[in-house]
Amino acid sequence: MESIYYVLCWHCHRRCKHCYEDRFHPYVREDLESVVREAEINAPRIVANLPDTMQYLDRTQLDDSTPSGFSISTGRIIISGGDVLTEPVRERVLYPTLDAIRDKYRDAGGVKVIVQTTGDLLTPKIVQELLDRGVWSISAAGMDDYHVGMQDNGKKLLADKLTAMFEAAGMVNAAEHEARRQLGKDSPPVYSMFGATEDAWIGKLWPRGRAWSNGLSNATKADNFCNAWSGGLGFLEAGYEGSEVSIDPSGDVYPCCIKTAEPLGNLTDEPLLDILSSLAGEPALEAINAGKPERMGLTHGWSVEDFMDASETKTPQGERYANLCIGCDAFHRNVLGGILRTRRQKRQAGRMGLLTTTELAG
Repeated sequence: MESIYYVLCWHCHRRCKHCYEDRFHPYVREDLESVVREAEINAPRIVANLPDTMQYLDRTQLDDSTPSGFSISTGRIIISGGDVLTEPVRERVLYPTLDAIRDKYRDAGGVKVIVQTTGDLLTPKIVQELLDRGVWSISAAGMDDYHVGMQDNGKKLLADKLTAMFEAAGMVNAAEHEARRQLGKDSPPVYSMFGATEDAWIGKLWPRGRAWSNGLSNATKADNFCNAWSGGLGFLEAGYEGSEVSIDPSGDVYPCCIKTAEPLGNLTDEPLLDILSSLAGEPALEAINAGKPERMGLTHGWSVEDFMDASETKTPQGERYANLCIGCDAFHRNVLGGILRTRRQKRQAGRMGLLTTTELAG
């Protein structure tokens, strides 16, 4: 895979009004122990079911020295939350998971590990502890006006503080996504800062979570989140550039960070590549893979016009709203969810030796 976005734990020290996931918020006492324990139990099983190597072929770069003729690149695992630097997530879940990822890929070509955090919990000590565990990049993702304290001069003050902290640790700035992609795993450790600003790819806000509840998404039908990074584009292309999936603390895996209404499978009990290979060729999922969600239902009685009609709704505030994610949700609820559950049952039966290869493919 080129990229795996792994949400490690639901716990966060903020309850931002624009957040795409309602479960990201502060937890206390028994509730805190519950979400941390879920992450603590599931993380080793999830890591065990990740691909054996994070090396992938980049079909945009030719290399005559490889059997395929394409360049071999090193993929990345993005560890995010919530905020993984909160207590007790950092010590009980994040650090052991970073150690497990480092050990898994040490002799398999390596991996570029990125830790994503709001930024305000970082200290020089934590930065060094992350680097000592093989973290390749740290991203401060809370640099926008939606985060408390970031308004007016707040973003600049935090950015200046973080820049000094990162560079004192020998890290270099790699703000642009494409620039980071081109860097090898042996480059100096890098840092970046971003947020949901007007000029950012997440500036429109996804119709999810508190962003949806608060009526903050200003995306339209013209905003195809699927056809971009962190959307579904290329998620089935395991082993090649562009392949990316998203994982929840429960182990549920999705074709996009936005998350479809049903997961593809669950990594606590089945390998990621088994899930993806079993779903390749399903027309609805191939449409997501191509970044054309409006074509998801063509073999299931849904025309493009039907999908577009299903993409229209009203916000919780009663305003008209239309975006392809809404149509995707409707198609999952009405059609694709049942197909995904059936495929998972067949995979489970196959692991138990109850089905043949032909039956599994069906």
